[in-house]
Amino acid sequence: MLLQSVNLWNLAFYVFMVFMATLGLWDVFFGFEENKCSMSYMFEYPEYQKIELPKKLAKRYPAYELYLYGEGSYAEEHKILPLTGIPVLFLPGNAGSYKQVRSIGSIALRKAEDIDFKYHFDFFSVNFNEELVALYGGSLQKQTKFVHECIKTILKLYKGQEFAPKSVAIIGHSMGGLVARALLTLTNFKHDLINLLITQATPHVAPVMPLDRFITDFYMTVNNYWILNARQINLTTLSVAGGFRDYQVRSGLTFLPKLSHHTSALSVVSSAVPKTWVSTDHLSIVWCKQLQLTTVRAFFDLIDADTKQITQNSKKKLAVLTHHFIRHPSKHFEENPAIITDLTGTSMWVPVKVSKWTYVAYNESEKIYFTFPLENHRKIYTHAYCQSTMLDTNSWIFGCINSTSMCQQGVDLSWKTELLPTIKSLTLRLQDYPSLSHLVVYVPSVHGTKFVVDCEFFKREARSLQLPVTHLFSFGLSSRKVVINTSGLYYNIELLNFGQIYQAFKINVVSKCSAVKEEITSIYKLHIPWSYEDSLTIAQVPSSTEISVKLHIAQPENYSHVALLKMYTSSDCKYEVTIKTSFSQILGQVVRFHGGALPAYVVSSILLAYGGQLYSLFSTGCCLEYATMLDKEAKPYKVDPFVIIIKFLLGYKWFKELWDVLLLPELDAIVLTSQSMCFPLVSLILFLFGTCTAYWSGLLSSASVRLLSSLWLALKRPSELPKDIKMIPPDLPFLTIVLIIVSWTTCGALAILLSYLYYVLKVCQISKAKMIVLY
Repeated sequence: MLLQSVNLWNLAFYVFMVFMATLGLWDVFFGFEENKCSMSYMFEYPEYQKIELPKKLAKRYPAYELYLYGEGSYAEEHKILPLTGIPVLFLPGNAGSYKQVRSIGSIALRKAEDIDFKYHFDFFSVNFNEELVALYGGSLQKQTKFVHECIKTILKLYKGQEFAPKSVAIIGHSMGGLVARALLTLTNFKHDLINLLITQATPHVAPVMPLDRFITDFYMTVNNYWILNARQINLTTLSVAGGFRDYQVRSGLTFLPKLSHHTSALSVVSSAVPKTWVSTDHLSIVWCKQLQLTTVRAFFDLIDADTKQITQNSKKKLAVLTHHFIRHPSKHFEENPAIITDLTGTSMWVPVKVSKWTYVAYNESEKIYFTFPLENHRKIYTHAYCQSTMLDTNSWIFGCINSTSMCQQGVDLSWKTELLPTIKSLTLRLQDYPSLSHLVVYVPSVHGTKFVVDCEFFKREARSLQLPVTHLFSFGLSSRKVVINTSGLYYNIELLNFGQIYQAFKINVVSKCSAVKEEITSIYKLHIPWSYEDSLTIAQVPSSTEISVKLHIAQPENYSHVALLKMYTSSDCKYEVTIKTSFSQILGQVVRFHGGALPAYVVSSILLAYGGQLYSLFSTGCCLEYATMLDKEAKPYKVDPFVIIIKFLLGYKWFKELWDVLLLPELDAIVLTSQSMCFPLVSLILFLFGTCTAYWSGLLSSASVRLLSSLWLALKRPSELPKDIKMIPPDLPFLTIVLIIVSWTTCGALAILLSYLYYVLKVCQISKAKMIVLY
């Protein structure tokens, strides 16, 4: 019955579109790495002490509360105010709980215990009553004003203390981070009340689902303020994204918008954070142990020893965040590190003249300095590379200036080291250090610890390979390959023509090793130079390793650097690197970046079908089937030209002002263009997905009406044939008034839902009457 009027070719097409959409959805919701976050546990029972707010404030915001987190003896001691620590305020996000503060609060408490409470942090958390602010933006402004009052209340708790704070640090999860940024837009807010802002999985650029004007206006107010006042905003801000595991808030939305000239802002994906190196989902980002440990370490390095509060020095704050979240040199943070280091002492000095050198240290009884003279190497090679599996925080590599064989003082090059999961490495371009005569590698005396140090000199062109990516429409049927045959430790593979968010590839690295007696670890690092969204893959060689390659942020225009695959390899192995297009991941990128615009295409297809039905009814007196009219009327050329014309006209000021006066929403195409996400075929793909959704929704709706009507008829069969059912019943005006009152007192969505259910009931009633007449 349902498929009588359905063309089989059209049915096959819609089934194929379902398959395509399923591939894209599968990539978004399941096509990512497993959750490698370690759970953070409390060592003692967590307690949340409710902070008493002023009566006027409590009366004005009856649904909101402020809590202080504590455990064990700390919680007991701090039930008697005032406080003596460093205040940090946690803001939960959409439907978030104030209890989410426990992970970072507990880790910070353990860190304070390790240093005998020389410094400690007091973690506060706001209870927003788990409001759904991502779906309804009407509460965002109210939350912002409440947080302002909370900050003033928190600072009063330290009144009279010797080192009383004058500001607070804020950690905002999801929409909580946006509320924190909105504080600066309040007319009576003093910017110096916040000394640091860290946001976790916060959609800064735009709302994930712009469902109402409240939320779009709120975003516009916040982002416009931060863009226009970027030079005056001195608030150090760090935005951490979850990566591809977070399908609720894609990482591209978390990057602070258009703040390139705002030097106190950093945006990074958790997979690129040193000592974290994992992707997190939207909730695990608040309890991921690796990430919370990094955050707590940064907090303690931010403390000013004189004020015993977070430093007011913006350069130091940015340096600390860069040290912990961007590039870690495998050393403890120092504000002013000593560049020149003494190398004196009873140590062996061993000269090394070869271009490639390996030393295995085990039970070393004395310190050894290995010296590499650079004069001859400069004539042949362009770079020096060293790596060590000893992951301690001591200096390990130096440079001697104008020395013959040994030097009493050396330039500490360890600060330029990059920490990786299994090694710390250093790459030097020799021409950048013309005054250095020797490179010195330090091996400490160790007992029972085995580690390996490798160094080599090489020419850049010998270690840089180019790998053009395959075409978007190769569908994974073709591939390109490079082979690494030489016995080097480090290679750069340039991924040419890769820079758009709709590109997606799979890289397969096959390693073949000879004479390998034990497991060897190789590291493959995908480096994106225009944003901090690197990802690392660790492989035990020999092996075959697959790496997914796709972007969160598109390559900026006129940006010359290309994406790199950095390979930290074994000299005993041969590597084959193959790249091919991943069509399923391309579809995933379309869904991930443009899925929010799909409902508009679904509605446009439905309206085109309804328009065709009305035209048929007026012209012939007969209403054709929905599926038939959808096939006939839902065409891309009936939608895209209109969008292009509107987009063109919105470029004129007078039309934009008229558009705003009519309270029309911002055009999706303009938003996508501003975020470098608009490409020619995306509109066609979304239209096909929208038409497919409208088609199957129509069949499902028709089947549901028939089923409900049959059940209704089975439960209540009338004794006589029904009379003519009026489409406009006499009680319709009364019902309309009731629905208007409902929408005014609650929300419009509830009234629309009730209207929908009412008309479903009417359609079922008509269908039941038709069945009685037929049977």
